[in-house]
Amino acid sequence: MDDMFVDKGRSRRKAQEITNLHRYRVELYYAVLDMQLQELNSRFNETNTELLLCLACLSPNDLFSAFNKQKLLRLAQLYPNEFSTIDIMALEIQLDTYILDMRTSGEFSELKDIGDLAKRMIETKRHNVYPLVYLLITLALTLPVATASVERAFSAMNILKNRLRNRMGEQWMNDSLIVYIEKDLFNNIDNEVVMQRYQCMKTRKGQL
Repeated sequence: MDDMFVDKGRSRRKAQEITNLHRYRVELYYAVLDMQLQELNSRFNETNTELLLCLACLSPNDLFSAFNKQKLLRLAQLYPNEFSTIDIMALEIQLDTYILDMRTSGEFSELKDIGDLAKRMIETKRHNVYPLVYLLITLALTLPVATASVERAFSAMNILKNRLRNRMGEQWMNDSLIVYIEKDLFNNIDNEVVMQRYQCMKTRKGQL
């Protein structure tokens, strides 16, 4: 790797003298890392990044090694509709008891993800003992579904509202998006039912 890099596509007189290590580390490896960071930064703003870091603290893996009380309190603050100021104060006390219970109980020692944690809490009735913590876990489990639904809606919007239909009204676009996104449901509706519904909306000269 300390040998000089030879670029076969360029003249050796004009080529910059660099080692193989510099070539692969700086021009290739670092360049790929920069591209990945730019992609992540374009997809996740500061709020989303903070949310993901807080969610990771719920992981039961390795005896809850990622547990961080302050980040979980911050996670609760990101959901003001679910956690009032009093709830957050109660959650702070509840988290101390929760993590001590989790780390000393053999029933929670081999869990791998948040889904397993939620199931085990229900099986052992811990969701009644730590209701605020269980609410955080529930929110963490529903977040990927909500995010996927939003991404699917935006993808459908790009397909429906193209340059040929750039003047589509809001109501028409909403109706079209519902049909497109829930197409598995609408595929079960017979075409004859749709035509009869359209025919009965008002008096028409022609029959469908």
